[in-house]
Amino acid sequence: MEKKLDLSKSVYDLVTEYPEVTEIMKSLGFSEITNKVMLNSVGKIMTIPKGAKMKGVSMIDIVSAFMKAGFTLEGEMPNLQGDEAASAKDAPVETVATQVEEPKASQNTETNEEDTVTDSERVEQLKGFLKRLGTGEELGAVRDDFASQFKHVEASEIMKAEQGLMREGTPLEEVQQLCDLHSALFHGSTIHEQMDAEHAKVEAVLEAQEKSKSVVGLVETAGHPLNRLTEENKALDELIESIRPKVADKTATYDDVNTVRQLSVHYAKKGDLLYPKLKVDYAIGGPSMVMWTVDGDIRDQLGDLAKSSQSVDDWYRRFDELLTRAQEMIYKEQNILFPICAENFSKEDWYQIYKDTAQYEDIFGVTRIAWPEADTALAAQTTKPSGDNNAIGLIGGTLTVDQLDAMLNTMPMEVTFVDHEDINRYFNDGEKVFKRPTTAIGRDVYSCHPPKVEPIVRGIIDSFRKGDRDNVAVWLEKQGRPFYVNYMAVRDQNNNYIGTLELVQDMQFAKEHFARIK
Repeated sequence: MEKKLDLSKSVYDLVTEYPEVTEIMKSLGFSEITNKVMLNSVGKIMTIPKGAKMKGVSMIDIVSAFMKAGFTLEGEMPNLQGDEAASAKDAPVETVATQVEEPKASQNTETNEEDTVTDSERVEQLKGFLKRLGTGEELGAVRDDFASQFKHVEASEIMKAEQGLMREGTPLEEVQQLCDLHSALFHGSTIHEQMDAEHAKVEAVLEAQEKSKSVVGLVETAGHPLNRLTEENKALDELIESIRPKVADKTATYDDVNTVRQLSVHYAKKGDLLYPKLKVDYAIGGPSMVMWTVDGDIRDQLGDLAKSSQSVDDWYRRFDELLTRAQEMIYKEQNILFPICAENFSKEDWYQIYKDTAQYEDIFGVTRIAWPEADTALAAQTTKPSGDNNAIGLIGGTLTVDQLDAMLNTMPMEVTFVDHEDINRYFNDGEKVFKRPTTAIGRDVYSCHPPKVEPIVRGIIDSFRKGDRDNVAVWLEKQGRPFYVNYMAVRDQNNNYIGTLELVQDMQFAKEHFARIK
């Protein structure tokens, strides 16, 4: 049976029709074809001639390889490189194929003007656009100029540009206030968006494939943290779209606000598990400095709206603005935050993040499902020294490791110990109202708090270190229950500061007790 290869068909269609195309293309330098995620995404919009152009592979080499494999090539033949171009311009594929006895080296004579710009120059250009927005210039004008100079932009470049502005003295608050405008400027231009959109330029897709395939693969892995976060985003987006008509005709209620407020759990996961790891382990502080603060502002304003008694018109206006901001955050997560995490986090990082997500409640109808790969890896880990006879001698007696561990986990309070260098050293186990991800162990305590809270934490610990105070007690209400939080300076026998102890206790039992005896 004659094997006819139509060059006008997508790579995906050709591989489906002739599986041996995979090995032939791989031998020619198209190693990405073996990646199923890339084949099922980029492969559906990519043809062999377009791929050859972007990879700098000679079509003469490609035609020769397929002819030797017994294929007859059909479809429109692109201009060949060098001297062959003129003679082959209008020739059918079969005629051109007879000219390929001795393949010639690829000569990519096309120059992409944008590719001649260095990474640092690109970032400087992006900073220029962001500065124009900061001076109040109209978004449309800035976006037109951006589109004329950039075919695409990477998530890491946006992050570097924002960090650069802050290093040059732009106040953090100003960058945070403009965060939504920054997002709007780059809409449709990030590499990950272009991969997902069928109309994306093939050039941008190919340049992005190595970095983008990682986030696509993780998002599509059932049970993976990015899969769950993405599903929550999809559910939130659908919820917002269902509420918008009610906001428009002013029939939305406090119940609608409270339903949207479930995003607080989603934001808490980012704040506990993603932002600090990027900042501390990978020195990528942009998301934690900007996005984390925007998360908190959206969450707080929704909380205020749920109990607001302002005028009807103002209430609906604010609700509509917050829904828009929440959708902008979905965009920033999917196209900036998640790709950056996928590019940097190791498998072991994701295993620990997956383990820690068990602490968080399900929201928007998205339930936590098992990630078998992580479960297997975590089960194989040794979490503490084995052997019940490993006794620890203490001033007040002797305990084995297992006894001490069980005793601390039995105490009816959350226990956290931060050492004298401000490093998280211990959390007891069990259900907690204040999440304590295991990935935070060994990390400085400040990275675990949003930017607006960090100065308060620093002030408390500094006062302990200087000896000005020995404890700070706070009463607060969370999830409708009263909690007593006590921060205490831990000192040795010589009164030297060796760390800070935090105890969090649910005081609902006391509230109910005193209510009964009144």
